[in-house]
Amino acid sequence: MRIGVIGTGRIGTIHANTLSRHRDVGSLILTDADASRAQELAHRLGETAAPGVEEIFRWGVDAVVITTATSAHAELIGRAARSGLPVFCEKPIALDLPGTLSAIAEVETAGTVLQMGFQRRFDTGYRGAREAVRSGRLGRLHTVRALTSDQTPPPAAWLPLSGGLYRDTLIHDFDVLRWVTGREVADVYAAGSDAGPAMFRAAGDVDTGAALLTLDDGTLATVTGARLNGAGYDVRMELAGELDQIVVGLDDRTPIASTEPTGPPAADKPWTGFLERFGPAYEAELNAFVEVVRGERANPCDGREALQALRVAEACELSRRERRPVHLAEIPGGTASPFA
Repeated sequence: MRIGVIGTGRIGTIHANTLSRHRDVGSLILTDADASRAQELAHRLGETAAPGVEEIFRWGVDAVVITTATSAHAELIGRAARSGLPVFCEKPIALDLPGTLSAIAEVETAGTVLQMGFQRRFDTGYRGAREAVRSGRLGRLHTVRALTSDQTPPPAAWLPLSGGLYRDTLIHDFDVLRWVTGREVADVYAAGSDAGPAMFRAAGDVDTGAALLTLDDGTLATVTGARLNGAGYDVRMELAGELDQIVVGLDDRTPIASTEPTGPPAADKPWTGFLERFGPAYEAELNAFVEVVRGERANPCDGREALQALRVAEACELSRRERRPVHLAEIPGGTASPFA
C-alpha cells in the first residue's frame, strides 16, 4: 500500500512516522507547503518527498492522509474523492458548514471513504466510558462534565485561522460526548471570556469558554475549555448516573491538586500537551484507517460524524455571540442520529 501524506507539520510528522513503520504500508509520498520540511522528514524516514500536491495524485497512491492547514482540507478531500481515493483527514473538514457539506457531498457522490481524525474515540479511557454507559453500569445517565484545558496558548498568528475555541478545541469534547453517550445534543447555552492575553481579543476569540448542553434524552452536560492552564494539559470527562460515577483522564499525570489533608498528591510530571496525552490514540486511529483502506473494518468516524460535532460548535458560538440558548435545529445539516 502506498499512502500520500499532505502536510508534514507536528501532527503530519507523527502520522508519517506511524504509517512508515506499519507492516501493511509499503511506502509513503510526503509533501508540504514548506518543501524542505517534507524533504527532511522523507529523508529521515526513508520515504519519498514530492514537490507538491499535484505529484501526490499524478504519481499514484492508494490513499491520502491530510494534515494541512484547515483552510485546505475541503478542497483536498474533494480532490481525493474525485480521484477515487480513501482519505484520512484531521478535523475539521472546514471551518464553516457550507464547506463541510460540500466536501461530504463530493465524498458521497464518489462513493469513497472519508475518515476524520477524532482521536479520542481511540483512547482507552474514553472507550471504557462508552462501554460503561452502554452496558448499563451507570444506570440512567443524568450528568456529564467534560473539559479541555491547554497548558500554553497557541501562537497569536494562528488564532484567526483556528475557527475559535469551540470549533478548534472543544469540538473534540462535542464529538466524544456524542460517541460515549450515544445521544444527540438538543440545545446549548454558551459563554466565553477574553479576559486573558490580548491576542485573543484581537482575533475575536475567547481564551476561556463554557457551555451547558441538554442531550435528547434530558441528560445535562457541561463542557469547559481554557487556553492557558499553567498546571498542565488537562482533559477529563466525568459521567454520573443513578447507579455509579466514573471519570476519564484521572491518573498520576492529571494536573490537579487536592486541598484535602488525605487527598492525592499533585502530579510529579503533569501532561504538557495533546500530542503526549493522546500518543497511543493517534497511532490507533491511523492503524484503523489502514484497516479501512484494506476493507477489513467499517469507517469508525466518517464525515457526517464530524459534521454533527461542528454543528454543536456552531451552536455554541452563536449562543456565545448572541447570549441566548440555541436549539440544534437552528443549525443546518441535522440528520437522524446514527446511534438510534
